[in-house]
Amino acid sequence: QVQLVESGGGLVQAGGSLRLSCAASGRTFSRYAMGWFRQAPGKEREFLAGISWSGGSIYYADSVKGRITISRDNAKNTVYLQMNSLKLEDTAVYYCAAALWIADTRPEEYDYWGQGTQVTVSS
Repeated sequence: QVQLVESGGGLVQAGGSLRLSCAASGRTFSRYAMGWFRQAPGKEREFLAGISWSGGSIYYADSVKGRITISRDNAKNTVYLQMNSLKLEDTAVYYCAAALWIADTRPEEYDYWGQGTQVTVSS
């Protein structure tokens, strides 16, 4: 069992930056690949980035590539999402998720989810 808690969301002006954190409970965190997703009102959950259990493999969605960076610290049971050059369309609830095998782009492949953290980008 893995419990995930996101933090770091908030209100930011367009062009600004945020770093989201996802803290995991449980001693098996390092066995899980991790992903970040977001969901805007009326839209489907969107894959943003994934990272393998070791951090050796990283994947980004084309829509955000170049503006975000995913990383993890297994000693701290935490995965991060650094977001730069934020745009109005980045406004959404951001979720982290854990997958036992690979950091797939499909939400249904993940075993555990956090409750989400709201990111609002203003003009």
